[in-house]
Amino acid sequence: MFDLSHDPLFELRDFFNLHNEAIQNAALLLGSRPALRRNQALLDDIAAAPRLNNRLRRELAALHALLTLKHAHDPDRIEAACFAEIDPASPIVEDLCLLTEAYQDVLIRTDDNFFPDHLAT
Repeated sequence: MFDLSHDPLFELRDFFNLHNEAIQNAALLLGSRPALRRNQALLDDIAAAPRLNNRLRRELAALHALLTLKHAHDPDRIEAACFAEIDPASPIVEDLCLLTEAYQDVLIRTDDNFFPDHLAT
């Protein structure tokens, strides 16, 4: 029998609820106010989404790119300036790494095809 009460995004919602403040702080630190606004909208979208759709997947991937510093070396992007301001010896670096790893894990558990090309380890 099919369980209609099953929430396919339960773990993702739970992760964002538990790490709401850390995600917002990371977005502000790594991408300034535009990233913060984008991720605040993502938090709202996750709370309301019945399932993973293309737009939500795109926004989750954008947060992953931010956390993994995908654009930190592109001088035409704000992430480069934000990244340059971070002291590598700061304890926040370890916190960001742990948040990123946990986020990546929950993305894979939510949809094992979320990273089909580059996260096989």
